[in-house]
Amino acid sequence: MQKTDLAFTKKKALSIVLTIGILLLIAILLRLFMPQEKEFDVTTLDGREAFLNSLGWEIDRESEEYRSVVVPDVLEGIMLQYNKMQIAQGYDLSKHPGEKCRQYSYVLKNYPDCTEKVIICIYTRGNEVIAGDIHTAAANGFMHGLKKEAQ
Repeated sequence: MQKTDLAFTKKKALSIVLTIGILLLIAILLRLFMPQEKEFDVTTLDGREAFLNSLGWEIDRESEEYRSVVVPDVLEGIMLQYNKMQIAQGYDLSKHPGEKCRQYSYVLKNYPDCTEKVIICIYTRGNEVIAGDIHTAAANGFMHGLKKEAQ
């Protein structure tokens, strides 16, 4: 009886090892063949422009404005709603409470079907984009996230 238990254990162990091997192979193949987000040096104007171009946006480089802002310690009210939009885009300001970040804004040159001036803003911390939006200041204006496919 002991020999049968040992054989069963060896088969079970071999089965587990093979399953893990197959799962690792699948993970490696997915990593190789799935499109990956390209990294951009958003500490430079060229890098920020390349990042925004990768999302389908063209900016007026001459319109760049910069300011330093601090993410609130607690997101409530309008900031809570703004962060919901960010989360839908893959960002999350709640991960940066009280942190100082940089806001860069540009006039968009290729926003479709809008006669008003359209502004695109990105918020960066180091070399990471932590939030962003597209908006107008018009009375009937709008605001939405950076990524076209999520519109």
